[in-house]
Amino acid sequence: MSDNTSDKSSRSVRALEVIEAIASADRPMTVVDLMEPTGLPKATLHRQCNLLEQEGFIRQDINGRGYVVGHRMRKLAHLTLATTAEHTYRHGILSTVSQEIGETCNIVIPLGIEMFYSDRVETKWPLRHQLPIGSNVPVHCTASGKLYLSSLPKNQCATLISVLPLEKHTENTLVHPDDLLKAIEKIRQDQVGIDDEEFVDGMVAVAVPINDNKGRMVAALAFHAPAVRMDIEKARTFLPTLRKAAQALSVTE
Repeated sequence: MSDNTSDKSSRSVRALEVIEAIASADRPMTVVDLMEPTGLPKATLHRQCNLLEQEGFIRQDINGRGYVVGHRMRKLAHLTLATTAEHTYRHGILSTVSQEIGETCNIVIPLGIEMFYSDRVETKWPLRHQLPIGSNVPVHCTASGKLYLSSLPKNQCATLISVLPLEKHTENTLVHPDDLLKAIEKIRQDQVGIDDEEFVDGMVAVAVPINDNKGRMVAALAFHAPAVRMDIEKARTFLPTLRKAAQALSVTE
């Protein structure tokens, strides 16, 4: 291997080590913070972080206090899981939950300021709401999106909501920041995301968190149903089923 090739490989490994350190942290990481886990000098880290940020693999935290994982890294993680045996395992759990509840079930991951449908199992009922794999939905009016907002530190959540386009999708959509923050605080306490016809007229949804090995929410397990078949109170009766499945899907090691 030539010196030039070796140097390129080293730079690639360093970039991966920077991403790994940021993804492993339980808070935004500054360049100074990254020096210890990576063993890299400050100047090198500045160059690495600038490049990774330009390419979308990392991004500045909403409060500008450090770097967090970017949209391309989240998408890469999803694509990696979708091509492994892990996908079969997750889809099997999703199928079981859908059969038990009798409605469409989804795994949804945060992607920028939206939520991304990474997997789903459709209900057998002919009346259903179509949100196929690959769909992006808003965070402010969906069960999984509000659950994700509740998982953020309170100041970060408030800052994000202050800059979100709080579009009104239905009569029930919360478009005033104070109302939304109040609803999110209830979700933070209950660890249950609720969408009571806030995103789509005639659709209700419930979501619970899927966590990593540090207890951080990385995805949501959710189901939705037509309101003519199920109201939000009935939907909540299936929380034990959702929580049991979410525990099985969470990373514990």
